[in-house]
Amino acid sequence: MAYTTAAPNPATADAKIYPRPALETALEAALEHARRLSNMPATNPIDVAIAWETVEELWTAKRRQSASQRSAFERYCEANPDAPECRIYDC
Repeated sequence: MAYTTAAPNPATADAKIYPRPALETALEAALEHARRLSNMPATNPIDVAIAWETVEELWTAKRRQSASQRSAFERYCEANPDAPECRIYDC
């Protein structure tokens, strides 16, 4: 009895290991939707404005989420700005 399997697709294998955050996926979908609405000739301008507002809100949420994911060292330096390891020297 012979078993045959298809070769794994690297794109789907990476997607299973490193799933994309839902916020990033929603942002890309909203951006694509807003672009398509903008390019359609008979689209209501209010619908286009709402679509771009959605993109802006998702982008702001993504930016806030990434800002809240600071490392422990960054949080330490924020709490202790005078600590020697937190000093920044411009050369």
